[in-house]
Amino acid sequence: MEWLFGRKKTPEEMMKENQRLLKRSMRDLDRERTNLERQEKKTLADIKKAARSGQVDAAKIMAKDVVRTRRFQKKMIMMKTQIQAVSLKIQTMKASNSMAKAMAGVTKAMSRMNKTMNIPALQKIMMEFEKQSEMMDMKQEMMDDAVDDVMGEEEDDEESDLLVNQVFDELGLSLDTEMGETPISKAEPASQANKDDSEQDLLSRLDQLRRE
Repeated sequence: MEWLFGRKKTPEEMMKENQRLLKRSMRDLDRERTNLERQEKKTLADIKKAARSGQVDAAKIMAKDVVRTRRFQKKMIMMKTQIQAVSLKIQTMKASNSMAKAMAGVTKAMSRMNKTMNIPALQKIMMEFEKQSEMMDMKQEMMDDAVDDVMGEEEDDEESDLLVNQVFDELGLSLDTEMGETPISKAEPASQANKDDSEQDLLSRLDQLRRE
């Protein structure tokens, strides 16, 4: 029967059409109120002109016209306010309808996901994952310990010896690598004056190292 009487409008289309009609009505009211304000200004100018000419009766008649015009303007403002309230209600209904549709779609999707979700299987997978992860951590820890036992001590000794040699080289001293021997300076002083000079040079280098 739709091909005889036309397609039936959906609620969204009806709300959109009513919204357009309300906006058009508010524009018409604004246009009419603007015309009344223009007419009021013209009438006030005529009243002033009649008062200057001494036409008191004509001024009173035109004053009544101004009062009626202002009353109509107030009514139009009230009508526009009511139309705006109706338009706001329509917008709220439209938003609520859209939200309801979105929630319905989400609810259907959640229902399908819940049906396809197998909780026992997921728990079994998570337990197996945790087990394999712990085994991997334990194996990695054992490998790290083995590598540290083989290489760690030698690397530490080499690094510490290198650091000590570097420090002694910066201080101008010589480090004897044999155990139990005390480091001695590179050159023995020939006289007391040379000894004082060497000590002064060593103090200067130490001061420079502190500043760096």
